[in-house]
Amino acid sequence: MKAAVYFGPEQIRPVDIPDAAIGQDHEMLVKVSATSICGSDLHLYRGALDPIMERGKSQTGHELIGEVIAVGRSVGRFRKGDRVSMAYSCSCGHCYMCEVGQTAHCETTKKSVYGFGVPFGNLNGTHAEALVIPHADGHAIQVPRQIPDEAALTLSCNLPSAIIANKLADIQPGESVALVGCGPTGLMALDIALQRGPGRLVVIDKVAHRLAVARVKGAVTVNASQAGWKDKALAECDGRGFDKVIEVVGYPETLQMCLDIVRPGGTVAAVGVFTDSNFNLNLADVFLRDISLHMNGFANVQPFMWEGLRMMERGVIKPQEYFTHSFSLEDIATAYATFHTKSDGAMKMLIKP
Repeated sequence: MKAAVYFGPEQIRPVDIPDAAIGQDHEMLVKVSATSICGSDLHLYRGALDPIMERGKSQTGHELIGEVIAVGRSVGRFRKGDRVSMAYSCSCGHCYMCEVGQTAHCETTKKSVYGFGVPFGNLNGTHAEALVIPHADGHAIQVPRQIPDEAALTLSCNLPSAIIANKLADIQPGESVALVGCGPTGLMALDIALQRGPGRLVVIDKVAHRLAVARVKGAVTVNASQAGWKDKALAECDGRGFDKVIEVVGYPETLQMCLDIVRPGGTVAAVGVFTDSNFNLNLADVFLRDISLHMNGFANVQPFMWEGLRMMERGVIKPQEYFTHSFSLEDIATAYATFHTKSDGAMKMLIKP
């Protein structure tokens, strides 16, 4: 079968590998109907995780909508023909950490993540014609046929992460809110935040076509690549800083931006995926300003998949709106390059095997 494999920085391409097959009773074999590229995959693409990737072997991809081909003997929630998605992190559903909602820290699977190399469980990826889902009962979910593929696959990561960002920020009616990063997950976070009644919502990014989408939704937009961006943003909250700030990028500089614009006693909810090992956090500043800082990039998405599904079923959010390009699995290299450079108005890539 065909699957995308990592060969080095900016070198992800489709190759022939042995067909995926069930090896354990708790596993489920799924035919991939559609997948995509997450912003966190770009860290991998750029080479930030090169030391932990096995070149020529490590598969990529962690977003899925697919159809069950076969199930192991101990799988009880699914059967052949079911339409399913799964959380990007593999969790058993019954260990202590899963029971308390920290599914990304599952004690059984040891923080395993689809398509992220040996240190993250060496699992197969969704950029393939088929894949095996271990511990399927613990972190997969059935998806109704009426939800489009584009929307359904966001249940694996993007949409639950956007929900988590809003829960951590706990936006109250009338508050001033800043959103740093308006890629697909950021825009979904924006959709949810706008329904919580903020008094003013400012979106900060460097990509013009993304800012244009946020502006149409009613947000005030600030281009961070332009001089004076900070003063322009702070002018929207009378210079005192924002009540709540959501970060959806995953760079030290974007986290610092959040700390620079949050008010004393405010909250920063950072759900971007950070790969840098160090950050010069000014503890005295955070302490003296009473800042609440939540880091949740390694997000526990499984507990929020059903909530995301309900939101899509009831039309509260429509993630399919953010898909601008469609590629075959054979063209995965072009899909990665397009998403990486944000060329041709790129927002989110749909990939069909």
